[in-house]
Amino acid sequence: MLLRKRLFFVFLSITITVSGHSQNCDCESSFLWMKQTFEENDAGFQYIIDKKGEQAYNAHNKLFDGKVVSVKNNNDCAEILNEWLQFFRKGHIGITVLKNDLSGNTQETTQTFPDWEKIEMDTIAFKEYLNSKKDFDFEGIWQDETYTVGIKKTDNQFIGFIIDSQAEEWEKGQIKFRIYSDSAIYYMRNHSSKKTKVYLASRNFLMFEGLYSFWRIYPEHDGKFPNAFANREPYLEQLNPSTMYLQIPSFGVDKKELIDDILSENEDNILSHQNLIIDLRYNGGGWDGSWDALISFIYTNPIRSRSCSYLSSELNNLQVGKYMGEAFKEKLDNKPGEFVFLFPQKYYPMQRDSIYKNPRQIAILVNKFCASATEQFLLVARQSKKVKIFGSITAGALDFSNMNNAESPCGNFLLYFAMSKAVDIDSYPIDNIGIQPDYYLDKDIPEYKWIEYVNNILNYEMK
Repeated sequence: MLLRKRLFFVFLSITITVSGHSQNCDCESSFLWMKQTFEENDAGFQYIIDKKGEQAYNAHNKLFDGKVVSVKNNNDCAEILNEWLQFFRKGHIGITVLKNDLSGNTQETTQTFPDWEKIEMDTIAFKEYLNSKKDFDFEGIWQDETYTVGIKKTDNQFIGFIIDSQAEEWEKGQIKFRIYSDSAIYYMRNHSSKKTKVYLASRNFLMFEGLYSFWRIYPEHDGKFPNAFANREPYLEQLNPSTMYLQIPSFGVDKKELIDDILSENEDNILSHQNLIIDLRYNGGGWDGSWDALISFIYTNPIRSRSCSYLSSELNNLQVGKYMGEAFKEKLDNKPGEFVFLFPQKYYPMQRDSIYKNPRQIAILVNKFCASATEQFLLVARQSKKVKIFGSITAGALDFSNMNNAESPCGNFLLYFAMSKAVDIDSYPIDNIGIQPDYYLDKDIPEYKWIEYVNNILNYEMK
């Protein structure tokens, strides 16, 4: 299909170690390596310099020259390096830590905090208290891969405390986070604090923005919906005789087969219902090919999908050759430093042979965490006469895409950057802006009620 020719892949599997700097492993050297690597290979670097100006960039660099000098560990260094990268954009960019300290030592000394503030709470008594509650809020017992926590309301805040921990740094009863009316404080593994926001996507899914997610294990609410947000796998449910609900928390390459299977196995069921809700909240993207099968269910008319050009550089061309073939690599090699369209058409028509009578109304749920391939799907899907988008503005991370990465000379860090630029970035930018929904769901509608709200709209009858 033409859709697959555009190749908005998210490449993450090949790692290239870049030499050229001395093997000094301090943060200052890592900063110089990252800066040079990013300048030479990121598709969005020059675009932002042209927008903001050389003077602003030089001032930005001068500020960070001072910040990196005294950093003593990789985690603090990575935080500063990621802060530097935010000058350019917030998506398809980043630094991750590969080794624990600046010397390259991979051994980590466990530090305990026996004097950390605690809550003494009997689990059985806490469950009895939860069973007696009639109202719904954050209170309950929650779990992620490392911690089981209880959340108890105290005065004007909700306090999260450890019930069980697989991390030696945290003991039973210690306070793990505090949730306030408009923010939260989350204490990391080393007990440092992070100010963030917290979201309830459903009554059983709790997410701290930019950090971690928990799923409720007691008491469970909305029992008919599994924690698909937590396990990141697609899920299909009939809400009522006229409406099907499809949740897709990820378009990752590894999810394509699962998505294709659930659509294929339930095709007759979906096509026998008038309404379809596609819930894409917290779907940060992945690969365009993972949503290809969805197009047949929403299709009403020919669709135009935008393409991209690739920045030719040594690292990018190696990546393209690895995944797309030597012919494409050679095409890039012939134009070093330039942006190259690998396919002849800048906009690709997408057509299907059939237009299904049902579903007649399709609602797509999105929020601020929808990005990348998910936003590309929205640009395609909203061209259907059946589709309306509900929720909030998306993340805005699409103009520069097709990820590449490079490992620092000391092996301490991995830098992620983008290889490609959208064809219509100047006339229809998405990065740091996002995609507006057709129906904005305001803050007075809690996110865990969005499904119910949209379901009511789709089934609303004029009286």
